[in-house]
Amino acid sequence: MAVKGAGSALFIDTNTLVYANVLEAPFHKNALAAITAALEDERELWISRQVIREYLATLTRPQVFGVVPKQVVLNQVSQFLEQFNVADDNRVVTEKLLNLMTHYEIGGKKIHDANIVATMLAYGIPAILTHNTNDFERFGDIIIVESIGWPGLFA
Repeated sequence: MAVKGAGSALFIDTNTLVYANVLEAPFHKNALAAITAALEDERELWISRQVIREYLATLTRPQVFGVVPKQVVLNQVSQFLEQFNVADDNRVVTEKLLNLMTHYEIGGKKIHDANIVATMLAYGIPAILTHNTNDFERFGDIIIVESIGWPGLFA
């Protein structure tokens, strides 16, 4: 497994994209700083088609920080397609997901997180950048879980 740091690939979780791209979102500064640091370290940044769908679903429904206009969300996704490597959900990803299900206690909504891990494994992406580190800790023996950082109130 590759080590965290300069040049290593990094998967960007949906919550990190949301926080980084919505000024009013909680953890905005943390997410933006983490992505900026990864870019400065010349890390290869990845998202997946699943993350794009989740981003669209999240920002087109009411949030505590308000509704983002649909055209703004569509423009952001267009930028993501240019800015990030995009992993497709293919046969290899499905095979990795089924394998994960035989080795880890996962089911229900946890399948979504497991599918992200399966995508990472299929594409050789060693690390994920997320606010929801608890969702991925169970996979800590096969991926690196990087946090966007915790503001003082959650420290």
